[in-house]
Amino acid sequence: MAKGERPPALDELERRLSEARASMDAKARGRSGLPGEQGGYGFAVRLSIELVSTLAVGVFIGWALDRWLGTTPWLLVMCFFLGAAAGALSVYRLTRSMAGDQDDVTRNGTAK
Repeated sequence: MAKGERPPALDELERRLSEARASMDAKARGRSGLPGEQGGYGFAVRLSIELVSTLAVGVFIGWALDRWLGTTPWLLVMCFFLGAAAGALSVYRLTRSMAGDQDDVTRNGTAK
């Protein structure tokens, strides 16, 4: 072996490591179809829950304030729209984060 050459054992080890990494990445992608921990169905359920819960909280707060202050139905309507806006913003942020994860996968070949 000449000075500066790599031993054949290191080349073999590097090849085996790259094959193992590729195999693990393929298994991880095949498990859920999406990078990260949750699949498409789980992501859809999470989006639905985020939207419905923010809307429900807004309606409840508006209803409670209307009963307390006697301003029926104005605060209920206003809080309904605020809850809908908060839910839409939450869904937007979640979908942007998922799109960012997929962009990282296509750029780097690995998930976060």
